[in-house]
Amino acid sequence: MELILLPLVLALYLAATVGFVTHLLTGREQLRRLALWVLAAAFALDAAAIVARSLASGAPAITSFHDQLSLFAWLTVGIYLWLQRRYPLTVLGSLVSPMAFLFVLSAYVFYSGNRDFTRSPNNLWLPAHIAPAFLGYAILAVAFCISLAYLLQEQQLKAKRKSGLRQRLPSLETLDELNFRFVTWGFALFTIGIITGSALAKQRWGAFWSWEPVQLWSLVTWLLYAILLHTRLTGWRGRRAATLTIVGFALLVVSFLSVNLLSAGRHSAVG
Repeated sequence: MELILLPLVLALYLAATVGFVTHLLTGREQLRRLALWVLAAAFALDAAAIVARSLASGAPAITSFHDQLSLFAWLTVGIYLWLQRRYPLTVLGSLVSPMAFLFVLSAYVFYSGNRDFTRSPNNLWLPAHIAPAFLGYAILAVAFCISLAYLLQEQQLKAKRKSGLRQRLPSLETLDELNFRFVTWGFALFTIGIITGSALAKQRWGAFWSWEPVQLWSLVTWLLYAILLHTRLTGWRGRRAATLTIVGFALLVVSFLSVNLLSAGRHSAVG
């Protein structure tokens, strides 16, 4: 069932991308509304695919690599749709939609069937670890998109262009404030994910810390976001904050992909 739904989800994410980008370039309001509806439909179908995999395995579909890719895309789109109801940020749709497309495409490529979920008290820590961690990742992904929009708007302003694109981008102040809020929330959830992940490691392997690649990458990324938030409190804003947010999310993605694709450690979810 999920293999039937995923191609439909991919097609809708791609169509939403085309709609958002075309709206940004042409300013046609009908395309903006259509792209939002298409993205919402993709979000609903993606949820159905996750539920189908969960029903097939008898547990939340969160343990395999393709499950986690799909979950990340779904959460990121959900957060964007929620944000869109509060702020008219169409430009973010043109960044979130292709990101979701790429992650769901990767989930489809690496699909390896449903993984057995062994029920034990230790497994209670698994959703307690993955839920805040991936919600934090998704919020930081939206912060990444906000930072890209910030740099684009700044470039438009510096070039003194009076294009329609500049008019359709939010102000630098709005983007900077949203970036701060999203990084703060993403960092808090990321921190909870690291703590519960350490508790899970203690339950499974007898130690809170075992110098696994994923732990080292997570620590480096956590430190970078901690430095970002600290420097914001001491006056760092604007371009430098946006650049650090982009670097931080790039580290998250490299960490997640390298641990699962290149490492044979305990945290690899490929299989």
